[in-house]
Amino acid sequence: MCRFPPTSLRASEVSVPEIAVVPRPVSATALPGGPFVIAPGTPVLVDPSAELVTVAVLAADLVGRLIDGPVEVRHHESGVVGAIRLRLSETLPAGDEAYRVVVGRSGVLVEARTAAGLVHGVVTVRQLARHATDGTVQVPAVHVEDAPRYAWRGLSLDLARHFFGPAELRLVVGLLAHYKLNVLHLHLTDDQGWRLEIPSRPHLTERSSASAVGGGPGGFLTAAEFADLVAYAQVRGVTVVPEIDVPGHVNAALHAYGELTPDGRAPDAYTGVEVGFSRLHGDLPATAPFLADVLGDVAAMTAGPWVHIGGDEALTMDRAEYARLVTQAAQVVRAHGKQVVGWQEIAHAPLEPGAVVQYWDDRVGARADRDAVVAAARAGAHVLLSPGQHTYLDMVYDASTPLGQDWAGAIELRDAYEWEPSTLVPGLPPEQVIGVEAALWTETLATLPELTQMLLPRLAAVAEVAWTAPERRDWDGFRERVAGQGAFWDRLGLSWYASPQVRWLR
Repeated sequence: MCRFPPTSLRASEVSVPEIAVVPRPVSATALPGGPFVIAPGTPVLVDPSAELVTVAVLAADLVGRLIDGPVEVRHHESGVVGAIRLRLSETLPAGDEAYRVVVGRSGVLVEARTAAGLVHGVVTVRQLARHATDGTVQVPAVHVEDAPRYAWRGLSLDLARHFFGPAELRLVVGLLAHYKLNVLHLHLTDDQGWRLEIPSRPHLTERSSASAVGGGPGGFLTAAEFADLVAYAQVRGVTVVPEIDVPGHVNAALHAYGELTPDGRAPDAYTGVEVGFSRLHGDLPATAPFLADVLGDVAAMTAGPWVHIGGDEALTMDRAEYARLVTQAAQVVRAHGKQVVGWQEIAHAPLEPGAVVQYWDDRVGARADRDAVVAAARAGAHVLLSPGQHTYLDMVYDASTPLGQDWAGAIELRDAYEWEPSTLVPGLPPEQVIGVEAALWTETLATLPELTQMLLPRLAAVAEVAWTAPERRDWDGFRERVAGQGAFWDRLGLSWYASPQVRWLR
């Protein structure tokens, strides 16, 4: 379902590297001997622990899709040959997500410190597996040792401009897990719509979920659907981070609760794409209870440690009122045992150590924000890097791209890959960088094919930037390894962009 440029090649014309894993591991060594052949009857063996059995079921599902048949999960048995074994081990590099994969003719061993690490190991086996010319599914003999560079490796997805429901979100989670990304940050509220049921404030979805950019149908996640998504993601090593954007970007909230406006009148639903015109008012008696109710409910619905409070583009608010409202929102989040995340503008408000500031805009006009982010980091805040010119995947690929925006410029695959997080922001202490997150805003994206067309292949590039240390990253190596991923996306029936910078395998 991609656009193949003239540089696309058939598999017979060029071979996939034997260890074509994305993102590139810390070490990957080909071993002597033949490959392991996955066949009907190949079991997944695991110790009888509920957490590990869950990972084993996931592994069996992935392997079963490869051989187009069921795969049995069994408790660990000694002496079994021809199996995929999953086990926990402390004999790995430090870090909860470290893993080891050893493949030989007699079987596959996946070891990790935690269940999350086992998921990464299983994904590596999945990427290594090849359909051979004799019809078998083979995994080459290799030894892989691996652990991520950054703890936070994510994607921010905007559901407010256009809504994407549970089925689409589960597919996105699967793509994140496949490239060892571990955070799905959902932008759930904005001027155009409110996308999450809030038990204490039912009017938010009753009145403000049906609108979208251009008059689209809208929609929202019920509390039950959100809980199911959180659980589904958790099994795959992905944490869902919900974002309630305040004190700006709140027209949908004002439309549902008119008492949040100075004159008490609810504004009309908004279906445009302008930003910065809506705001909360710190001096209104309705504002503090609204923040307490909404952020308290969201914190209670969130299994992960973070709640994102937005904080960007409150363009009509003076700095003192902005800082007061950000502080108020942060206090609610912390009172419910969660850590605060916000866009770079929150660095102008007082932040407690451990807060996460998401850096996104490096244009000249935002340099005051950059200085504030550096100061916040030196005072103990963590920084999450989402530079628009490299990681905003709603930007066009080139001037001919029919979808997307261009305020941060065109972002081809190489632009998404060739940048270094530790040197992106002058003066930023590298040890305060918690990770890297891509972002996909949906002003121009209303369908799943449009969404994946902009994600792929650039999501794989950002994933390698987030996972792999700079000394092991190089464009030529990535271009060679990613070339075979198009066949995987095709098997999933996904739309994707065949960048002319890569000689894709069909």
